[in-house]
Amino acid sequence: MRLLVAEDEKDIAKALVMLLQKNNYCADYVNNGTDALEYILTGNYDGVILDIMMPGMNGIDVLKEIRKKGVDIPVLMLTAKGELDDKVEGLDAGADDYLAKPFAIPELMARVRAMLRRRTDFKPDILAVKDVRLNRSIMEIEFGASEAKLSTREYQVMEELMENFGRIVTVDHFMEHIWG
Repeated sequence: MRLLVAEDEKDIAKALVMLLQKNNYCADYVNNGTDALEYILTGNYDGVILDIMMPGMNGIDVLKEIRKKGVDIPVLMLTAKGELDDKVEGLDAGADDYLAKPFAIPELMARVRAMLRRRTDFKPDILAVKDVRLNRSIMEIEFGASEAKLSTREYQVMEELMENFGRIVTVDHFMEHIWG
């Protein structure tokens, strides 16, 4: 699963990306709302963690714009704005969930998992093509009685190939969906 982190505080963004990667997600980050909107509109992400207070375009405006364009990507607002009115505004703008800073890491990860389960194109943990099974939650591949743990890039390549079974997967597709 590939996530976009839109956070203007560099240290928090880097920590979030590392946390997500440690939990087997691929994560990119941007530090302003204008870039966040552009990245989201590429369609290359399974979910977004979005701050409100960012330069260029605030997170609420980004959210309203993507919803206006019909983009139904799951969005978790992660922001210092924790008052009731702020939460209501974020959820009414189209956020799937809202978590105020400071937050507990286990709660954030549980909310990310829940957010991704609610996707309209939900993908189960096990992806199977013929005799090959890819376990998305632990990045393992199984074939018969053999199994192997995959690196992040190996997992991403295998997932793309299995999701596109029977179709040609171009280099451009890999570059766009895996390397961004």
